[in-house]
Amino acid sequence: MEGPMKFICLLGLLVLVSMGGLERVDGAGECGKSNPNDEAMKLAPCMTAAQDVNAQVSDSCCLQVKRIGQNPSCLCAIMLSDTAKASGIKPEIAITIPKRCNIANRPVGYKCGTYTIP
Repeated sequence: MEGPMKFICLLGLLVLVSMGGLERVDGAGECGKSNPNDEAMKLAPCMTAAQDVNAQVSDSCCLQVKRIGQNPSCLCAIMLSDTAKASGIKPEIAITIPKRCNIANRPVGYKCGTYTIP
Protein backbone atom coordinates (compact mmCIF):
# COMPACT_ATOMS: atom_id res chain seq x y z
CA MET A 1 0.00 0.00 0.00
CA GLU A 2 2.95 2.30 0.67
CA GLY A 3 4.23 2.11 -2.94
CA PRO A 4 0.97 3.29 -4.61
CA MET A 5 0.54 6.06 -2.01
CA LYS A 6 4.03 7.42 -2.71
CA PHE A 7 3.27 7.31 -6.43
CA ILE A 8 0.00 9.24 -5.95
CA CYS A 9 1.73 11.85 -3.79
CA LEU A 10 4.54 12.23 -6.32
CA LEU A 11 2.02 12.51 -9.16
CA GLY A 12 0.07 15.17 -7.22
CA LEU A 13 3.25 17.11 -6.58
CA LEU A 14 4.19 16.99 -10.27
CA VAL A 15 0.72 18.25 -11.23
CA LEU A 16 1.00 21.16 -8.81
CA VAL A 17 4.47 22.09 -10.03
CA SER A 18 3.45 21.90 -13.67
CA MET A 19 0.35 24.02 -13.03
CA GLY A 20 2.58 26.76 -11.67
CA GLY A 21 4.38 26.83 -15.00
CA LEU A 22 1.17 27.15 -16.99
CA GLU A 23 0.89 30.90 -16.47
CA ARG A 24 0.71 32.74 -19.76
CA VAL A 25 4.03 34.16 -20.76
CA ASP A 26 3.05 37.16 -22.82
CA GLY A 27 5.43 39.80 -24.02
CA ALA A 28 5.68 42.65 -21.60
CA GLY A 29 3.20 45.43 -22.24
CA GLU A 30 3.50 49.12 -21.49
CA CYS A 31 3.50 48.40 -17.76
CA GLY A 32 5.59 45.25 -17.84
CA LYS A 33 3.61 42.28 -16.60
CA SER A 34 0.96 44.52 -15.02
CA ASN A 35 -2.21 45.53 -16.80
CA PRO A 36 -2.68 49.32 -17.17
CA ASN A 37 -6.21 48.95 -15.75
CA ASP A 38 -4.77 47.36 -12.60
CA GLU A 39 -2.05 49.99 -12.36
CA ALA A 40 -4.69 52.72 -12.68
CA MET A 41 -6.12 51.63 -9.34
CA LYS A 42 -2.81 52.62 -7.70
CA LEU A 43 -3.43 56.19 -8.82
CA ALA A 44 -6.66 56.52 -6.82
CA PRO A 45 -5.09 59.33 -4.73
CA CYS A 46 -4.91 61.34 -7.98
CA MET A 47 -8.63 61.17 -8.73
CA THR A 48 -9.53 64.77 -7.89
CA ALA A 49 -6.33 66.21 -9.37
CA ALA A 50 -7.01 64.35 -12.64
CA GLN A 51 -10.47 65.88 -12.92
CA ASP A 52 -9.77 69.49 -11.89
CA VAL A 53 -6.66 71.38 -12.94
CA ASN A 54 -7.07 73.68 -9.93
CA ALA A 55 -7.25 70.85 -7.39
CA GLN A 56 -4.27 70.36 -5.11
CA VAL A 57 -2.24 67.26 -5.94
CA SER A 58 -1.69 65.12 -2.84
CA ASP A 59 1.74 63.87 -1.77
CA SER A 60 0.55 60.26 -2.15
CA CYS A 61 -0.53 61.01 -5.72
CA CYS A 62 2.83 62.57 -6.54
CA LEU A 63 4.69 59.58 -5.10
CA GLN A 64 2.72 57.16 -7.27
CA VAL A 65 3.06 59.33 -10.39
CA LYS A 66 6.80 59.65 -9.80
CA ARG A 67 7.12 55.87 -9.44
CA ILE A 68 4.99 55.01 -12.46
CA GLY A 69 6.26 57.98 -14.47
CA GLN A 70 9.69 56.37 -14.68
CA ASN A 71 8.02 54.44 -17.51
CA PRO A 72 6.21 57.11 -19.57
CA SER A 73 4.52 54.57 -21.84
CA CYS A 74 2.97 52.92 -18.76
CA LEU A 75 1.81 56.26 -17.38
CA CYS A 76 0.26 57.03 -20.76
CA ALA A 77 -1.44 53.62 -20.97
CA ILE A 78 -2.87 54.11 -17.47
CA MET A 79 -4.17 57.57 -18.30
CA LEU A 80 -5.91 56.25 -21.41
CA SER A 81 -7.09 52.99 -19.79
CA ASP A 82 -10.70 51.89 -19.51
CA THR A 83 -10.44 52.19 -15.72
CA ALA A 84 -9.35 55.82 -15.96
CA LYS A 85 -12.11 56.63 -18.44
CA ALA A 86 -14.74 54.93 -16.28
CA SER A 87 -13.49 56.91 -13.27
CA GLY A 88 -14.09 60.22 -15.00
CA ILE A 89 -10.42 61.02 -15.50
CA LYS A 90 -9.86 63.84 -17.97
CA PRO A 91 -6.68 62.99 -19.90
CA GLU A 92 -6.02 66.64 -20.76
CA ILE A 93 -5.90 67.37 -17.01
CA ALA A 94 -4.30 64.11 -15.86
CA ILE A 95 -1.35 64.70 -18.15
CA THR A 96 -0.51 67.86 -16.18
CA ILE A 97 -0.03 66.02 -12.87
CA PRO A 98 3.72 65.28 -13.26
CA LYS A 99 4.34 69.01 -13.77
CA ARG A 100 1.98 69.96 -10.93
CA CYS A 101 3.96 67.57 -8.70
CA ASN A 102 7.18 69.36 -9.70
CA ILE A 103 8.73 66.08 -10.84
CA ALA A 104 12.08 67.22 -12.21
CA ASN A 105 12.78 64.24 -14.46
CA ARG A 106 9.28 63.96 -15.92
CA PRO A 107 9.04 62.95 -19.58
CA VAL A 108 8.49 66.48 -20.98
CA GLY A 109 7.28 66.38 -24.56
CA TYR A 110 6.28 62.71 -24.42
CA LYS A 111 3.35 62.09 -26.79
CA CYS A 112 0.49 60.21 -25.21
CA GLY A 113 -2.24 59.71 -27.77
CA THR A 114 -3.29 63.20 -28.79
CA TYR A 115 -1.76 64.68 -25.62
CA THR A 116 1.78 65.85 -24.85
CA ILE A 117 3.22 65.85 -21.34
CA PRO A 118 4.09 69.45 -20.41
